[in-house]
Amino acid sequence: MKKSRKLSAIILSMLMIFSLAGCGSSSGSTADIGMENKESESVSEQIDAGESAEGSNDNVTQSEPDTQDTESAAEDRTESGSDILVVYFSRTGEQYSVGVIDKGNTEIVADMIIDETGADRFEIVPADDYYPYTYAELTDIAKQEQSENARPAYAEEAPNLSQYSTIYIGAPVWWGDWPMICYTFFENNADGLAGKTLIPFSTHAGSGLSGFDNKLAAACPNSTIGTGLAVSGSDAQNNQDSVRSTVHDWILGQ
Repeated sequence: MKKSRKLSAIILSMLMIFSLAGCGSSSGSTADIGMENKESESVSEQIDAGESAEGSNDNVTQSEPDTQDTESAAEDRTESGSDILVVYFSRTGEQYSVGVIDKGNTEIVADMIIDETGADRFEIVPADDYYPYTYAELTDIAKQEQSENARPAYAEEAPNLSQYSTIYIGAPVWWGDWPMICYTFFENNADGLAGKTLIPFSTHAGSGLSGFDNKLAAACPNSTIGTGLAVSGSDAQNNQDSVRSTVHDWILGQ
């Protein structure tokens, strides 16, 4: 009996030892997995944050040369400029057949030429703008200037014409001729206009080009005169798609 009891005690002790060892191993394994998961999440967050930061820095680095290139290109265009200039005299207010307008017929055509050619512009603006707003009074003033062969002054000095090879010059027809202020421009810039190709255009209410090309040739005898264009004021205001197409073809034909 004693041997049996001792044997039973020994067997029971061994079973308890094995049981405790198994529980310890299971508990440690569960804790390690938990830590690995937390560490994995932490590393993942760091990688995502790191890539986002690096991505932002890369974008900044790449965008800076693009900005510099754009600024450099803009400076180059400013320095080189265009070799084409559009000079025009235009009036707003009450105009024949189109009523009161807030953008002059000639300016509308000038803008189309600039859009087509990328030209620079110079508007002839009276130094003393005494021209009346109403049509009837304006025609009286225009007739008086023509009778007196007047040379009204314009406000701003013309740009340096030496950089231009081609100059488009436009105005409304006043009593079958250029407005007298345009002759002021021709005479003040006779040297600068010499040797250039001058291309006239007019806006009118039925008189067409009205000899603008021949009169320009007489005023600027040392220049080459291109083929002129006449646009009715009504079309300039109300039929601009057609006028734009005409301007396009006219420019290509020079």
